[in-house]
Amino acid sequence: MRVDEVDPKGLVRESYRIEGITEGECRSIFLDWALSAPSGVDPREAIRVLLATYAEAAPDHPMTRVLTAGLAPATPPRRRGGRAARVVDGQI
Repeated sequence: MRVDEVDPKGLVRESYRIEGITEGECRSIFLDWALSAPSGVDPREAIRVLLATYAEAAPDHPMTRVLTAGLAPATPPRRRGGRAARVVDGQI
């Protein structure tokens, strides 16, 4: 897979060019990229391509951290309903 196939709008590429970009801004760009990703592209493989393209030159960049976090396995959601959802440390 080529980088122009996984980032056709150049969102991730441009994020690496923005000086002083924050991790929060990178997360927002990542979400936009994920929502506009081409259909049929495996997102995890696309993230690997993006990391291989950009991360080596900018290992401390906030987008590198965001992309790396995108590869981490998701923790299953926990449902907290009933009394447990309303009570914090024994107080109502």
